[in-house]
Amino acid sequence: MTEPDLNLLIALDVLLAERSVAGAARRLGLSASAMSRTLSRLRSTTGDPLLVRAGRQMVLTPYAEAIRERAQNASFEARALLRPSSAELNLARLERTFLIRSNDGFVVAFGAALIAAAAQAAPSVCLRFTPKPEKTSNALREGRVDLEIGVVGDMGPEIRLQTLFRDRFIGVVRNGHPLARKKALTAQEYVSFGHVVVARRNSTHGPVDDALADAGLKRKIAAVVPGFSAALAIAQNSDLVALIPASFLIAEPVGLYAFELPVKTREITISQMWHPRSEVDPAHRWLRQLVLGVCRSEFGHKRFPENEN
Repeated sequence: MTEPDLNLLIALDVLLAERSVAGAARRLGLSASAMSRTLSRLRSTTGDPLLVRAGRQMVLTPYAEAIRERAQNASFEARALLRPSSAELNLARLERTFLIRSNDGFVVAFGAALIAAAAQAAPSVCLRFTPKPEKTSNALREGRVDLEIGVVGDMGPEIRLQTLFRDRFIGVVRNGHPLARKKALTAQEYVSFGHVVVARRNSTHGPVDDALADAGLKRKIAAVVPGFSAALAIAQNSDLVALIPASFLIAEPVGLYAFELPVKTREITISQMWHPRSEVDPAHRWLRQLVLGVCRSEFGHKRFPENEN
């Protein structure tokens, strides 16, 4: 019996994750024609089409759906076996791109410090930040990202997590704004101006709105934007009030005035999350310690337990 070509394992994992020959080719650094030939070999080896066309897209066959998670696990296990042990990790020679999924606020607040710290320890490492349109563990499970950073959402029980810091929302207006002259801002004064809010989904309602409602008040939402950078830019050039995480102003933009909210809202716990496949990978463990150290150094006025959960 002919032994299967184990080189096909990585390609199988990527094809099933991407559901696209072109997407798999980009991830593996191959041409589309080379990836098509690899898919043909996989079809011949497995006896299944794996990917079939449905309109303008490719979809997985039932067999491909059934083996997708097994292919992911086998691919990760193979990579782990072929990486150096922790005793042999040489950061000066480490060549690797780490994908970190986070919102723009985290990148603005900590991105520069993380990149500088990584470059100092491991000059050939690249940190690639990608957006997070939803709070699920799919990207971690499928190996499309190494770390997810933010508020814990719909994560599976197997996902590992560690608290980085606790944040809170604050108000921001332009310098010279009438609210910038208030030493003790009232809730009534806070809602007397229009607001620009950040919302990546349909709802613009948040904890501050619940607190205002308890006082019989409501904000006037004048604009909705997809990110905190856009909210700050609008606040800087208008009389609108922006609501952003305090960590976002670690590198405080010129021309803005920040103030504590006149209503009490709960703190936000910011965590880093990873899949257990990466738990003992020495390079990944180094990355997690790097992120933890930079976050607590930049926003480290609070103490947290050192144990990873």
